[in-house]
Amino acid sequence: MSIISLADVKAHMNVTVDDDDALIQSKIAAAEEWVGNYTGKSLSSYASATPPAEVPESLKEAVRQLVAWLYQNREASIATQNITVVLETSPGLFDLMRPHREWVF
Repeated sequence: MSIISLADVKAHMNVTVDDDDALIQSKIAAAEEWVGNYTGKSLSSYASATPPAEVPESLKEAVRQLVAWLYQNREASIATQNITVVLETSPGLFDLMRPHREWVF
């Protein structure tokens, strides 16, 4: 289950056509998985908690920003670059996720 809707992400990216809906939906899934891996907690765990927990807005925003970056930079030559490119284009991305990260030593 996704924490944000396709409509939410399309509004964030100002996409008004339906041509790339399947592509954007796959970017949402990839971004949610990436954010979950970074924080150490699957984003779907918020919905499966008892009682269900509200997903923090900062994590939703991190997913939106990452989806937008993945959608706008989907060329093979850019996709092979590391995450520092995301940091340069969205310097607050890690700041949005950091408070929710489960640190394991």
